[in-house]
Amino acid sequence: MSSPDPQVRAARNQSTPSARGVRGPVVAVTGAASGIGALLTERLVASDEVKQVIAIDERRGECAAAQWHILDVRDPAIADKLRGADVVVHLALDLDLETDSAARTAYNVRGTQTVLTAAAAAGIHRVVLCTSAMVYGALPENELPLSEDAELRATAEATGVGDLLEIERLARRAPRAHPGLNVTVVRPAVLVGGTDTALTRYFESPRLLVVAGSRPAWQFCHVEDLCSALEYAVLEKVDGELAVGCDGWLEQEEVEELSGIRRMELPSAVALGAAARLHRIGLTPSPAGDLAYTMYPWVVSGSRLHDAGWRPQWTNEEVLAELLEEVSGRHTVAGRRLGRKDATAAGAAGATVALLGAAAVVRRARKARRRI
Repeated sequence: MSSPDPQVRAARNQSTPSARGVRGPVVAVTGAASGIGALLTERLVASDEVKQVIAIDERRGECAAAQWHILDVRDPAIADKLRGADVVVHLALDLDLETDSAARTAYNVRGTQTVLTAAAAAGIHRVVLCTSAMVYGALPENELPLSEDAELRATAEATGVGDLLEIERLARRAPRAHPGLNVTVVRPAVLVGGTDTALTRYFESPRLLVVAGSRPAWQFCHVEDLCSALEYAVLEKVDGELAVGCDGWLEQEEVEELSGIRRMELPSAVALGAAARLHRIGLTPSPAGDLAYTMYPWVVSGSRLHDAGWRPQWTNEEVLAELLEEVSGRHTVAGRRLGRKDATAAGAAGATVALLGAAAVVRRARKARRRI
């Protein structure tokens, strides 16, 4: 069935609640102007089960049917903007690879603290947060798949994961600090659909780096499926800690066959050591910790959503195909984007060797200095 025309949908959602006959919740969405926040806002204003959507961001987005408030989520004044809402979905996070890590943490953690406190002050009974299945950690002994109740064993060594772990801690503490406040956390697998992460950039490389002896398992989550899972949480069809992703997973060999990208296999010590040095000297944005998520499994079952009746609309194969289409024409080596001119001049394998060689040169220079 085709979705309603956007103009018809907007007119319907701008009508009065009594005219629409909607008895559902008033939902506030932070980070509503772009990315997942914009997609979720559009989805919620189109829902017959949602009474009204309050959109919050530092700029106005394109969804005319939402009620907009323009401010930084770290501003305590957000409590006034949330009054009258029943549910808050907090999606104002900065996980950009190029953002200064200290500034990113200050924004993500302080923003989440402020939203949780403001929600409690505004009398809101439910907050939905979105982190990542990366918080479970990528470890060789991980079960396939992991249950939602599995221990969070990630470390802060990968991009943004330290922030996500702190958000998880805030989520656990919030109901104790604010009795009556329910907090639901949604943890997607490798997110695809207009996203730019160390894991999506992995597929922009001329060769898929495989660490010798590792056991990768790839599970994706399309942003459309994430938004439908968030809607389930908003409507209280499910709560608690929720993992979301495509059913099952792909082995590394299947990924290589489907993508048509050949592997470049390196010993663990070489791959991890080079990644750490390249990041330390500023050649790449990704710390060595990101590499673990391409080495070991962190597949999730999504059992709680499944038990509630939710199903993903995308398969791993379909999401991988979309990802490959999105990154077509981009050139990334060890997490660093290359311009077209650089990529053409260096060549696919040549660029990889150049970066690894640079790390080796730095290492030899440091050894020489120590001998002097």
